Amino acid sequence: MALKEFLPRAIAPSSRRLADGVPSAPPGTMFARADAGGYAVPLRKFTLHFGRERGEVHVPIGVNDPSVSRLHGVLTCDGSEWWIRNTGRLPIEIPGEPMLLSGHESPIKSGYTPMLITSRRRPAHLLEIHLVGYGRGDSHEEPHAETRPPEVYDLRLPERLVLASLAQRYLRGERHPQPVTWRQVADDLNALPDGRSWSAKSVEHIVSQLRERLASGRDPIPGILRGEVGEPVGNVLNHNLIQALLRTSTLIPEDLKLIDDEPV
Repeated sequence: MALKEFLPRAIAPSSRRLADGVPSAPPGTMFARADAGGYAVPLRKFTLHFGRERGEVHVPIGVNDPSVSRLHGVLTCDGSEWWIRNTGRLPIEIPGEPMLLSGHESPIKSGYTPMLITSRRRPAHLLEIHLVGYGRGDSHEEPHAETRPPEVYDLRLPERLVLASLAQRYLRGERHPQPVTWRQVADDLNALPDGRSWSAKSVEHIVSQLRERLASGRDPIPGILRGEVGEPVGNVLNHNLIQALLRTSTLIPEDLKLIDDEPV
């Protein structure tokens, strides 16, 4: 099919899921679909919007979920490749990749990619992406209403400082991130001009107390206490804690500004 024969077009909500395949289209064509419909664009300079604001985006998603941002993200093509950028509050989960946090972007790979936007108290919203390669709701909230902030966990300032350092590899969008060491957290915080003295032991104590607190209560986080995971424990408890805080936007990339001046 010639490129000029394939024009940008809407995808009906009744169309089959992209996981089942896409119509014939030239290489570089981007298909994006959610339950409320989708859009397809051939390889050209284009910005495709997705989010809750039906009528203002190409791909409506989470239209009855006020936790989803009205413009939650964009798929952008510079004429040669496609990228996704998260412009919302909640992270976007991509299989095999770090969570795409607010303000972060990632290139789109050829083929089918499912992406999830997950809020704490509602089912996940699926955004299906299919980039053609060269080888071949029950709420009655209005979609134009103000975006409801995510239901975050309460963090005290010392806890947020420690977590910003502990989770810095996640917040910077590194592949396969792991928590940094207690010693590195202490060194990062001792470099701050507030004059407070930190040790690896005091950092570990704050995180241990936080895990105890967040493992109980109204909305407990699973898998953050010893006895809940198998041996060896290693970084699993802190990894699970960080993942839960990222998913709820309790931790966001802007928290890196608490410990350094590097761009987020």
